[in-house]
Order: sequence, then C-alpha cells, then structure tokens
Amino acid sequence: MNIRETMEQWERENLSPYASLSSETKGRDRWEEPCDIRPVYQRDRDRIIHCKAFRRLKHKTQVFLAPEGDHYRTRLTHTLEVSQIARTVAAALRLNESLTEAIALGHDLGHTPFGHAGEYILNEICEEGFSHYKQSVRVVEVLEKKGEGLNLTWEVRDGILNHRTSGNPSTLEGKIVRFSDKIAYINHDIDDAIRGKIIKENDIPKVYSDVLGTSVKERLDIMIHDIIRNSLDKPDIVMSPGVESAMKNLRRWMFENVYKNPAAKSEEYKAQQLIVRLYEYYMKLPEELPEEFIVMMEERGEKRERVVCDYIAGMSDSYAIDKFEELFVPKAWKV
Repeated sequence: MNIRETMEQWERENLSPYASLSSETKGRDRWEEPCDIRPVYQRDRDRIIHCKAFRRLKHKTQVFLAPEGDHYRTRLTHTLEVSQIARTVAAALRLNESLTEAIALGHDLGHTPFGHAGEYILNEICEEGFSHYKQSVRVVEVLEKKGEGLNLTWEVRDGILNHRTSGNPSTLEGKIVRFSDKIAYINHDIDDAIRGKIIKENDIPKVYSDVLGTSVKERLDIMIHDIIRNSLDKPDIVMSPGVESAMKNLRRWMFENVYKNPAAKSEEYKAQQLIVRLYEYYMKLPEELPEEFIVMMEERGEKRERVVCDYIAGMSDSYAIDKFEELFVPKAWKV
C-alpha cells in the first residue's frame, strides 16, 4: 500500500479545482525517489522544520531589539503565526494546506539578525545588495546541508520568493501566505507595541478601527473572514476593497508610529554598526570564515561579498553579538 498515492488521490477528489495538487508539481531541481508516505509539499514542510536556519529564527529579532520580557515576538513566533493564519485560510478555501504551510514556514529563513535594521545595512554595504526574500530562497537552494540545499519543489520556492508586498506568487497557496504575513505582523506588532508602551490601542486612527476592529482578536477575525469570503471558489486570493484599503493604511500608520518610533529603534544604530564591523572584518580576512563558506568561494566560485553576507545573515542576534565581542572587545589579561 502506497500512502502517498492515496493522499494524492484524496487531493484530486476533494480539493478546490484551483488548488495546487501534489501530484502535479513542477518538481525539484534534482530528481529524488518519491516518499511512500508523504506527498511532495508535506515532505518540503518537514525539511524546512528540520533545517538549521529554521531553528535559528527563535533568536532573531522581529521588530523590538533585545526586549525585556518573554512575550515579545521573535522571527520564529512570527513565522508560526503566519503559518497558522495561512493554514486556516487554505483549509477554508479547500486549497493545499501542506504547500501553504511549507511556504509560510520558509518565508523568512533568510532574515538577518536584528530584523529589518540588519537587512537594511547589509543591503547598503554589500555591492550585490541584499534582500531577505531572495536570501530565503538561497538558504533552501544553496546554504542548507553544507551547500546541497533542501531541494524543495518549485512551488514552495516560488511562494517564498514572492511573499513580499510587491510579489506575485504563481499559486493561490503562495498568495495566501503573502496576505497572511501582513495580517500576522500588523496585529502582533500592534500587540507588542502596546505591551512595550510604544502606543495604546486607542491611538490607532478610528478610520481604520471602524473597519478592522479595536483589538488584535477582532482584527484577525475580520481580516481572515474577509479573505475567505471574497476568495471562496475563485481563481484568486483577494480582500474586499474596504478591508484591504484599511489594512494597507494601518500598515503605513504602523511604519510611522511603531517601526520608526525612537523608543523602539534606539539601539538599531549600534546593531547596524556591529554588522558593518563584522562585514569589513570578514571581507578583509575571508580565511577566518567557517570552512563551509571558504569551500563555497574556492570550489563553487561564489563571490566573497555574497559569502560574507551569507555568513552574517545566518547569525542569530546573540551569536552576532558574541562574535563581535570575540573579535573586537578586549578580554582581561590572564597569567
């Protein structure tokens, strides 16, 4: 009995005609013997969960750098919240939950230490530029498993690459993740900002709260229901114009009042200068990089700038700080 084939048959019989079927994937870059238990997207989901880059997300900043308290989001908890929202929507629309979850769990694997502040400064100092969505694909195609990558399906990689605001995913499952990412971070960043006394709930302009609600729970409920209602049995994932406009404008308001707020961002300059110093050090002394990164340059012909970015982007916040202290902070003299 081949369980995978049974599950693929179930998909053909029960999923929406607009769903991405596991049996119709465009495949992997390298052929592999199919699993007898798991369809391809479930297998991809499992590979992402077990990879090192996924584990490091628990020590990477979401928005608030080194917050005092256990309840602020990290890049990992953000990823899990995106996955939960995306799976809820996919299930309601009878789309492929495994593909949706794999994209959601992998969408931020390439994020730097110190959140978007780290991404910004790497993009500034690296001649080839840097963006976390491209880096996330590079992680699963090149960096994991010491240069072998995870060999994920085309659909998962497409969804990861196109989760950004300006992206255009090729599957409806990817489009769900694109919306779910914004729904998750808008709401949990409001929650964290309130907890950190950056804003109060009633600071949010009434023109947005009248449409989206006046609590995290209410906003999530309204946004998720709106996507499901407007996308059911349709070949696209959409929101109603009123809710989408309110969500986009609330996001803009968040940029001005939370993401750029001096109280929340007071330490970011220090974090960025730390990254600059690490980048300059390894550009000057690439032989100090771990062996697997040296191999990438010597045997694969990767540019030094790219490989140094790979190493720094993969660091957790705490590892980057520890490495900076090891390289640049004097230690007490011992006999």
